[in-house]
Amino acid sequence: MREISDEFFVTMAEVAGTLVGTFLVGVFFYLDSDLHKARQGAAATDRYIRSGVRWVFLVSAVPLIVSLALAGLEPIWAALIFIALSALLVASTADSILRITAEGGSGKSVAFIINEVTSTAAVVILVALPWVLGGWVPPPSAFVPSLLLALGSGFFSTVALVMTLFGPARRDDASD
Repeated sequence: MREISDEFFVTMAEVAGTLVGTFLVGVFFYLDSDLHKARQGAAATDRYIRSGVRWVFLVSAVPLIVSLALAGLEPIWAALIFIALSALLVASTADSILRITAEGGSGKSVAFIINEVTSTAAVVILVALPWVLGGWVPPPSAFVPSLLLALGSGFFSTVALVMTLFGPARRDDASD
């Protein structure tokens, strides 16, 4: 495997931190909006959105925290941090799957369903990839594809969330 510099990991952490900060501003904007207040009665949908927000924060935390660990700590510590964050991410993925399939959940949103399927596949791949590429204690370069996949997954999940929440309202003629 090719050796990766500490500057690369610091830059990746900066990008992930920027995405987390931007997402956080968007969450506060949504919570203060009339859209959120209008959806207060849809408890299952609200629980799914909360689960999705939690998932985006976790998937964004992987490249942020692991990149900093790879730049400043021994590889074993970065691997242990990656394992801990991966366990939380897998649990959060399972929670969001349960929430989208719940009665009254967000299962009618095509964007959410497509995002859920692709992000679940991405989680499986990004959790396994360092160990497949690098063995028991992967070198820093073995984490790079997983970190990039986590950044991309977080970005596209944010896009799906924003497009669904702030996009034009859809009419469900079958329910009228």
